[in-house]
Amino acid sequence: MTNSIDKSRLALGIRQPWAELIVRGVKTIEVRKFDVNVRGRIYVYASRQVSDHPAAAVAATGHQLDLETLPRGVVVGSVELVETRVMTSDDAAAACLREDDLRAHRFIGWRLANPERYEEPLPIRFMPYGIWFYPFRPRSRQDS
Repeated sequence: MTNSIDKSRLALGIRQPWAELIVRGVKTIEVRKFDVNVRGRIYVYASRQVSDHPAAAVAATGHQLDLETLPRGVVVGSVELVETRVMTSDDAAAACLREDDLRAHRFIGWRLANPERYEEPLPIRFMPYGIWFYPFRPRSRQDS
């Protein structure tokens, strides 16, 4: 796949190994505590930090990923955010979590589809200023 840059496309910052599992099509639900109105293709930005959630290490081991060598601080691919809804314990596998991880809180699942993993990660031009940001255009007053 050619890594063509779309300056108008939003990026979602996601810690590793979750970002890698999303672009591989393994993790098809992103877990958040809030809803979002964003839909369509978004960039997957692998944050500089590795997830400290206990399930992250389990998922990395289960999918034979070395957390130390996964790309960080770059756009690793893109995915379509197609819907959001309240999660149930049935969503655990798609979120790469245990059912118990979903019972503690009311989580919103962001369903993801059609992942594209870039052969070469894209270095960003503009640093994140939240979990959502435009990696290839400067922040404007309208983005605030």
